[in-house]
Amino acid sequence: MPKTPAWTRKEGKNPKGGLNAKGRASYKKGTLKAPVKSGDNPRRASFLARMAGNKGPDRDSKGKPTRKLLSLRAWGASSSADARRKARAISKRNKSKKKG
Repeated sequence: MPKTPAWTRKEGKNPKGGLNAKGRASYKKGTLKAPVKSGDNPRRASFLARMAGNKGPDRDSKGKPTRKLLSLRAWGASSSADARRKARAISKRNKSKKKG
Protein backbone atom coordinates (compact mmCIF):
# COMPACT_ATOMS: atom_id res chain seq x y z
CA MET A 1 0.00 0.00 0.00
CA PRO A 2 1.47 3.41 -0.95
CA LYS A 3 2.31 5.77 1.86
CA THR A 4 0.43 9.05 2.03
CA PRO A 5 2.44 12.32 1.99
CA ALA A 6 3.97 13.43 5.30
CA TRP A 7 1.83 16.59 5.44
CA THR A 8 -1.29 14.42 5.80
CA ARG A 9 0.17 12.32 8.62
CA LYS A 10 1.16 13.14 12.18
CA GLU A 11 4.88 13.08 11.36
CA GLY A 12 4.46 16.08 9.03
CA LYS A 13 2.40 18.18 11.44
CA ASN A 14 3.76 20.52 14.05
CA PRO A 15 2.15 19.81 17.46
CA LYS A 16 1.91 23.57 18.01
CA GLY A 17 -0.03 24.04 14.75
CA GLY A 18 0.57 24.01 11.03
CA LEU A 19 3.21 21.85 9.39
CA ASN A 20 6.79 21.13 10.33
CA ALA A 21 9.69 21.21 7.83
CA LYS A 22 9.08 17.60 6.76
CA GLY A 23 5.40 18.34 6.16
CA ARG A 24 6.19 21.47 4.13
CA ALA A 25 8.75 19.54 2.08
CA SER A 26 6.24 16.83 1.22
CA TYR A 27 3.58 19.37 0.19
CA LYS A 28 4.11 20.34 -3.44
CA LYS A 29 7.76 19.35 -3.26
CA GLY A 30 8.86 22.19 -1.01
CA THR A 31 6.92 25.13 -2.45
CA LEU A 32 5.08 25.74 0.82
CA LYS A 33 6.76 28.49 2.82
CA ALA A 34 7.17 28.65 6.59
CA PRO A 35 4.77 30.83 8.62
CA VAL A 36 5.49 34.54 9.04
CA LYS A 37 5.14 34.94 12.78
CA SER A 38 5.53 38.70 13.07
CA GLY A 39 5.77 41.91 11.11
CA ASP A 40 3.66 43.51 8.41
CA ASN A 41 4.18 40.91 5.70
CA PRO A 42 1.21 40.92 3.27
CA ARG A 43 1.34 37.10 3.22
CA ARG A 44 0.69 37.10 6.96
CA ALA A 45 -2.29 39.45 6.64
CA SER A 46 -3.76 37.32 3.86
CA PHE A 47 -3.39 34.07 5.81
CA LEU A 48 -4.87 35.52 9.01
CA ALA A 49 -7.87 36.93 7.15
CA ARG A 50 -8.51 33.68 5.27
CA MET A 51 -8.06 31.42 8.28
CA ALA A 52 -10.21 33.59 10.55
CA GLY A 53 -13.03 33.28 8.02
CA ASN A 54 -12.88 29.47 7.97
CA LYS A 55 -15.84 27.70 9.54
CA GLY A 56 -15.29 25.75 12.69
CA PRO A 57 -14.58 26.40 16.35
CA ASP A 58 -11.29 27.46 17.90
CA ARG A 59 -11.68 24.78 20.56
CA ASP A 60 -13.21 21.30 20.49
CA SER A 61 -15.87 19.92 22.85
CA LYS A 62 -13.20 19.08 25.44
CA GLY A 63 -11.79 22.61 25.42
CA LYS A 64 -8.62 21.64 23.55
CA PRO A 65 -7.46 23.94 20.73
CA THR A 66 -8.34 22.75 17.22
CA ARG A 67 -5.85 22.61 14.32
CA LYS A 68 -7.37 25.93 13.19
CA LEU A 69 -6.45 27.69 16.44
CA LEU A 70 -3.01 26.06 16.52
CA SER A 71 -2.32 27.35 13.00
CA LEU A 72 -3.51 30.84 13.92
CA ARG A 73 -1.20 30.80 16.93
CA ALA A 74 1.72 29.78 14.69
CA TRP A 75 1.05 32.94 12.67
CA GLY A 76 0.82 35.15 15.77
CA ALA A 77 -2.91 35.33 16.51
CA SER A 78 -4.57 34.11 19.69
CA SER A 79 -8.08 33.55 18.26
CA SER A 80 -10.18 33.97 15.12
CA ALA A 81 -11.30 37.41 16.26
CA ASP A 82 -7.70 38.42 16.99
CA ALA A 83 -6.67 37.15 13.53
CA ARG A 84 -9.33 39.36 11.87
CA ARG A 85 -8.15 42.41 13.83
CA LYS A 86 -4.50 41.76 13.04
CA ALA A 87 -5.20 41.18 9.33
CA ARG A 88 -7.08 44.49 9.06
CA ALA A 89 -4.37 46.37 10.96
CA ILE A 90 -1.53 44.89 8.87
CA SER A 91 -3.36 45.64 5.61
CA LYS A 92 -4.07 49.20 6.73
CA ARG A 93 -0.40 49.78 7.64
CA ASN A 94 0.77 48.28 4.34
CA LYS A 95 -1.60 50.55 2.37
CA SER A 96 -0.40 53.64 4.22
CA LYS A 97 3.23 52.68 3.47
CA LYS A 98 2.47 52.51 -0.27
CA LYS A 99 0.87 55.99 -0.26
CA GLY A 100 3.71 57.63 1.65
